[in-house]
Amino acid sequence: MLVRAVATLVMLALAAGCASAPPRPVDLTELGVADAAELIRARKVSSLELTQAYLARAEANRDLNAFITLDREGALAAARRADAELLLGARRKDALHGVPLVVKDNTHVAGLPNSAGTPGLRDFVPTEHAPTVRSLVNAGAVILGKTNMHELAFGISGYNEAFFTAPPIGTRNPYDRTRIAGGSSSGTGAAIAARLAPGGLGSDTGGSVRIPAGLTGGAGLRPTLGRYSQEGVTPIAHSRDTVGPMAQTVVDVALLDSVVMHGKIPPTASLSGVRLGIYRAYFFADLDADTRANVDAALEKLKAAGVTIVEVDMPDLKALNDRVSFPVALYEAYDDLKAYLAKYRTGKTIEQVAAQIASKDVKGTYETLVVPRKLPGPTGPVDAEPIYRGAILNARPALLKHFVDTFEKYAVEALIGPTTPSVAVPQGPEASSLETFVRFIRNTDPGSNAGMPGLTIPAGLGPTTRLPVGLSLDGLPDSDERLLAVGLAIEHVLGRTPPPPSR
Repeated sequence: MLVRAVATLVMLALAAGCASAPPRPVDLTELGVADAAELIRARKVSSLELTQAYLARAEANRDLNAFITLDREGALAAARRADAELLLGARRKDALHGVPLVVKDNTHVAGLPNSAGTPGLRDFVPTEHAPTVRSLVNAGAVILGKTNMHELAFGISGYNEAFFTAPPIGTRNPYDRTRIAGGSSSGTGAAIAARLAPGGLGSDTGGSVRIPAGLTGGAGLRPTLGRYSQEGVTPIAHSRDTVGPMAQTVVDVALLDSVVMHGKIPPTASLSGVRLGIYRAYFFADLDADTRANVDAALEKLKAAGVTIVEVDMPDLKALNDRVSFPVALYEAYDDLKAYLAKYRTGKTIEQVAAQIASKDVKGTYETLVVPRKLPGPTGPVDAEPIYRGAILNARPALLKHFVDTFEKYAVEALIGPTTPSVAVPQGPEASSLETFVRFIRNTDPGSNAGMPGLTIPAGLGPTTRLPVGLSLDGLPDSDERLLAVGLAIEHVLGRTPPPPSR
């Protein structure tokens, strides 16, 4: 009776408030994070009706395979509490009060399973929020559920054979449901693009926030390594992993970042005099036609807005990155996952988890490389430890120095280029091939290995495929706020990605 009475009072308050307010959006699910928060605070929209709208869209779009756990009852209860608190005058200044969000299923949400997309952890239910999630919830967010992902975050296709094994397998791209939504934060990207949520969290080891955001028309931030807590997150590699915010726009990514960091949204930068570097030999190699067309057009718009584009040379980039990338991720994966399983009392060993891996690509990686502590060699697997030590002690510092030296030599504050060399490819087992993986992480991997922040910004739909293209910025460590400020200004020039085809 109390819940019903509160709901009635909320609806009466909304009706009264709307008399002098601008008309509400026709489709509430088109709201971004910041707009939703503002409308809820102004009592023009209730958290409950917004949450109900997203849940309805999620139910109607099950074929996207975006969610592993959709917490319908928990989300509705949280939305009702948010409305009741607002009605009583509490929490009106909370940045995310009543706003529904999603969380990748490798980041702990208390009371919900945290499978990391793998059968061995299907029944693991954390009792506490990860610090990143706790920041969002403390700011008033409503968690809709846990999103699908490439199994154990070891891939970019989201072709997860552990969940939703009846066709269509794998997370789907709302702009073309035959194609990938990127990965490994596949479900968060797909959910945001399909308007099943306005924003949420992913995680990024070599591009797993930026790739799905870019391929689904959204924005995503990989923070400087260590800027966000990595507690309560199923790991790949502590030297590379970070949680990152994802949303439809840079505006909303900046808001989520400010909540996690307990700070303020950076003001939009002036683009006049901003110097951005381009290394064509690496980041612009072998682009598909739509990606090249959109990125070239975006660069011309930025030049007209006052940006100076500087051609740079980074001759050692590929060699240094290759010495860091796989050696660090594949070696640290064993120790880090083993420690995680013990720390959070999952009741599983890494060998038990590995034995139950369902996706063929991930299972092969764990069985031949991660568990036996090996790396690919010219004539077969070789011991990983000495190569890993060399990567950490020598190659990684050299890679970061190569970036720092380049930025100083050419007086640029960020590198700019396509987030991925291609629009989304067809979903299916072949999307998880090594060749596809290497191609799609190529542009996001070097900055990740150097511990740098990276931001992907929507660059519109390709003229032929009508699939999203992402534009990426890489900055030096601890330049996150400046990167976001420049990204906000770029987004103002380029605009938002149009929504996917309606169903």
